[in-house]
Amino acid sequence: MNRVSRYLLKHFSELFSSLFFILFFITSVVFFIKLTAMTAIIKMNFLELGTLYIYLLPRTLIYTLPLTFFIALCITLFNLSKENETIVLFTLGYNPKKIAQLFLGLSSALSFLLILDIFVLIPISKQLNTNFLEYKKAEAKFNIKANEFGQKFSDWLVYIEHSDNNKIYSGVTLYQAPTKKEDEKLIVATNAVIDNEKGTLRLNLDQGKIFEFTKEDIQQIDFERMHINSRPKTPVGAIQSIEEYWNGVFVDQKRAYDLSFFLLIALFPIASTLIALSIGIVTYRYNKGGIYVAMFSTIALYLVFTTLMSTWHPQSAPVVVSIVTFLVAYKIYQKRIRAMF
Repeated sequence: MNRVSRYLLKHFSELFSSLFFILFFITSVVFFIKLTAMTAIIKMNFLELGTLYIYLLPRTLIYTLPLTFFIALCITLFNLSKENETIVLFTLGYNPKKIAQLFLGLSSALSFLLILDIFVLIPISKQLNTNFLEYKKAEAKFNIKANEFGQKFSDWLVYIEHSDNNKIYSGVTLYQAPTKKEDEKLIVATNAVIDNEKGTLRLNLDQGKIFEFTKEDIQQIDFERMHINSRPKTPVGAIQSIEEYWNGVFVDQKRAYDLSFFLLIALFPIASTLIALSIGIVTYRYNKGGIYVAMFSTIALYLVFTTLMSTWHPQSAPVVVSIVTFLVAYKIYQKRIRAMF
C-alpha cells in the first residue's frame, strides 16, 4: 500500500470511528428503550436487560456499519475536495479509479463480515433472545400471590394463605373443575414451591390430601409429596442449527423477508461505494452544498427499494436490488467523475 492510500485510509478511519460510535449509540438507545418497555410485562433486573442487549448486538451492527461506511466515505472525500486535496492527488497520478478500487476492496471486506454476521450470529442471538423472553414470561405468568382468588396453575385454580420471599407457599388449595374425561378434584397441601426449568414449571406439594368427587362417592388420597407439571403455551424451544434456521426461508415468509432485508443492508457498502465517490469528489468552487441531501436521499431510496423488493419477492431481491444499485452507481460515477477528472 503506497503513501497516498495510507493517507486516504487515515482520514477515512478517523471519521468512520467517530460516526460509528455516534450511530451505534443512537441505535443502542432505540433498542434499549424497546427493551425497557418489556419491563411493564416482564420483571427484569439490570443484568437481564444487559443480556438481552447483548443478544441484539448482531442486528445493531447490521444497521450501523453499512450506513457509517457510506456516510464516512462521502464526507471524507468531500472534505478532501473542500481543501483541494483531491486535485493534488489526481495531479500526482492517483486518479479516481484507484480511489474506487481501494474503497471497493474495503466495502467488499465489510460486506463479507456482515454476511457472516447474518448467517451465523443473528440466528443464534435471535433464538437465545426469544427463549430468554419466553422463560421470563413463563416465570411472570406463574407468580402466584397470597390471599388472591382467581389465580391459575395449568388447569387448576390456586389459592394460598401465605408466601415468603423465597416463593415457598403454605396453606395451599387447588381446585380442578370436572371435564368429560376427569372428575372434579380438590387438593389441599401444607407447603408448596414452584420450580422453573427451561420454561417447564412444576408445582411441588408437601403433606396434603386429594379429594376426587364422583357421582357415587368422594375419594380421599393422602400424600407426602406430589408434583404437578405445567408447560406454558409458548414453551422455551431448542436452539436450531444455523442450517435448520435458514432452511425456514423456504416455508416462512417472515424469515425469508428478514434474510433478504439483512443481505441487502450488508451489500449496501459495495453497491453504494461508487455513489459515495460521486457525491464526495466535487469541484468545491461549484459544488459547495447538497452533499447531505444527496447522502440521505441515496440511503432513503435504497431502503425503500430494499423493503419493497424484500416484501414482494424476497428470494430474488438481494440479487436484483444490489445489481441494479451498482449499475446505477457506475453510470453516475462515469458521468460525474470519470468524465470530469
